[in-house]
Amino acid sequence: MAIETVSTNRSFEGVQGVYKHASRATGTGMTFSVYVPPHPEGAKLPVVWYLSGLTCTHANVTEKGEFRKACAELGLIFVAPDTSPRGEGVPGDPAGSYDFGLGAGFYVDATQAPFARNYRMWSYVTEELPGLIAEHFPVDQKRQSILGHSMGGHGALTVALRHPDRYRAASAFSPVVAPSQVPWGIKALGGYLGDARETWRKHDTVALIEDGARFSDFLIDVGDADQFLAEQLRPELLERACSHAGIPLVLRRQPGYDHSYYFISTFMADHLRWHAARLKA
Repeated sequence: MAIETVSTNRSFEGVQGVYKHASRATGTGMTFSVYVPPHPEGAKLPVVWYLSGLTCTHANVTEKGEFRKACAELGLIFVAPDTSPRGEGVPGDPAGSYDFGLGAGFYVDATQAPFARNYRMWSYVTEELPGLIAEHFPVDQKRQSILGHSMGGHGALTVALRHPDRYRAASAFSPVVAPSQVPWGIKALGGYLGDARETWRKHDTVALIEDGARFSDFLIDVGDADQFLAEQLRPELLERACSHAGIPLVLRRQPGYDHSYYFISTFMADHLRWHAARLKA
């Protein structure tokens, strides 16, 4: 499968690249970024997948995430896809809202018109893009982990819970842990998947755990000054679900931090070290 190089830049003796390709899953062009750390020729490296939040593209974490120094030191490939299909003819929110449609794919395969044709981000991030990365970059497919922010935290946790044998670690910044119970998620899951709430459960971290899904352990950071904490994020619901299910959870409420990349970049190296310990065990 062909990819086109948009740009490459040397950073911490590795290479930060941005690439694009024609996606079968979404029926659109898609752009993603990959950081490959310095490594011996022929080596296969562990890979960390990062799923971004509402309104974001690959560029937000690539430019603001401050992950490259830690990835270079730890020997981790870092992959950041877009959040949604984009392009001419791709439907957005009829009212132009930021929390649905373009930039808000919620990492599901939509079943409802007019979104079902393009909004297939679940298939994209779990099937198509991993195959593409394995073909073009020196990844060790037996050593993968996943993390994300906000809507992408929702995506990362649900992907990990549904593929526990694929990922050795999963963590999140400010994740939407129970989208079936909060305004962002109710709008998105209803719009993409329809009104039958039973179909939402496989894209809801808390519901997946309640229904028997398990993962080795989670690391979650939230800022106690996050403006979305009480209404949209609800970390206490994940805390309760993990406690009942016996899933080890490190939930850190960081004083004074908000929802922004200032917060994410502050604790990114912590998360990458936590992932590396599991990827290299």
